[in-house]
Amino acid sequence: MEKLSKIFPYSPFPIDIKAKYGSIKAMKKDIHPKYYQAKVTCACGNTFTVGSTMPEIKVEVCAKCHSFFTGQEKLVDTAGRVERFKKMVAKQAQLNKKK
Repeated sequence: MEKLSKIFPYSPFPIDIKAKYGSIKAMKKDIHPKYYQAKVTCACGNTFTVGSTMPEIKVEVCAKCHSFFTGQEKLVDTAGRVERFKKMVAKQAQLNKKK
């Protein structure tokens, strides 16, 4: 009988594996995605590597340029939202002046 302490010599549990689990089965093959050392490229130009299932990743904000880490406030304009807001505020100010 194969003891857990033979497989894992530093384990504090001397349990008989075959008695408890029947047999040890290996993981299934060819079901896991390929794992890459992915190159991450930020919009600010910073690059770094991480482990991922994609070979290349492009991000808009990273730890080097995010305002939380840099301490500087930075507006990220998505599809002209800031410009639309400023235009709306200017239009409202003009209407208030005419009254």
